[in-house]
Amino acid sequence: MKYVDEFRDGRTARALAAAIAAEARPDRRYAIMEFCGGHTHAISRYGLADLLPASIRLVHGPGCPVCVLPVGRIDNAIDLALDRGVTLATYADCLRVPGSGGRSLMKAKAAGADIRMVYSTADALKIARDHPGREVVFFAIGFETTAPATAVAIVGAAREALHNFTVFCNHVLTPSAIANILESPDVRAHGGVPLDAFIGPAHVSTVIGSRPYEHFAAEYEKPVVIAGFEPLDVMQAILMIVRQLNEGRAEVENQFSRAVTRDGNTKAQALVADVFELRRSFEWRGLNEVPYSALRIKSRYADHDAERRYGIVYRSVPDHRACECGAILRGAKRPQDCRIFATVCTPDHPVGSCMVSSEGACAAHYAYGRFRTAPAQAPATAEAER
Repeated sequence: MKYVDEFRDGRTARALAAAIAAEARPDRRYAIMEFCGGHTHAISRYGLADLLPASIRLVHGPGCPVCVLPVGRIDNAIDLALDRGVTLATYADCLRVPGSGGRSLMKAKAAGADIRMVYSTADALKIARDHPGREVVFFAIGFETTAPATAVAIVGAAREALHNFTVFCNHVLTPSAIANILESPDVRAHGGVPLDAFIGPAHVSTVIGSRPYEHFAAEYEKPVVIAGFEPLDVMQAILMIVRQLNEGRAEVENQFSRAVTRDGNTKAQALVADVFELRRSFEWRGLNEVPYSALRIKSRYADHDAERRYGIVYRSVPDHRACECGAILRGAKRPQDCRIFATVCTPDHPVGSCMVSSEGACAAHYAYGRFRTAPAQAPATAEAER
């Protein structure tokens, strides 16, 4: 197939659904976690779950880096802009993520902080060049997909001697999160969340390749099928998983072969390895502290590390009491299981990060009408649940 509409063909989707229904055994259940929010949105947008037999359950995973960024890191960014007086540049999704006390970067901007939305790291570098008298901090978030672009900005700033440009690094790594989920009490406890297989992330895998997932297939005996973001990609991946489980196999398969290889983008990997090193631990929203799951800037680029320059100290902050984002990110609950979903918490007035992010599970369910299956009773205000 060459054109995007071919990956959205209804007739082919129904044929794949028929094949899945024919091969799904009536004597077992299939619990499949899609790790990436792009898959969650494809499932909700195109109603893919409605095409599947009742024996197949799709479990939403961590979704996106905005969703898993903990409250304390948002607070750190807000404090940089308000208390340190820096010019903070970041991507659009970060602006509305709630921090503690109902704060957000958007509200800090309204209060007078110099916070700017950028489309790329090149935009952030340009701000530093154009305003040499200002301290410019790029609030960097993302999985392995966006880490190379941040590395390019740091190397460029060092080459140009842009001493007024630093990066507040919050890049996180997907394989560590998958391992954490598989080791979590939610999954391992008797009667916990069953997880039989994973739909592997697409964009992440273009960078890191399929090789890192081989550990999960071997160690945990969980199939992983890397899939593209189009509806036929997801349906084909589900069929491949059902076949693996029926045959008792646990392998890494690559449905997204048009973009992903086993070794990934080795040039990007080398650049990331030159600029970053592993943190011993990093807090993920919903997953708590996850060992060796995030990147920090190496000492050779310390001049462009905001954490070093400003002495940023991280403090863990609990989520809003009424918000179930943490359980949703672990796959322990669905968006409609949250008491404030689609009532108090909406895209216009988000309480949790899963409703803010364009790739969040709650945003996907709300945007494509899945909120109509939410419980009828809900508290009138978020304050009632504090």
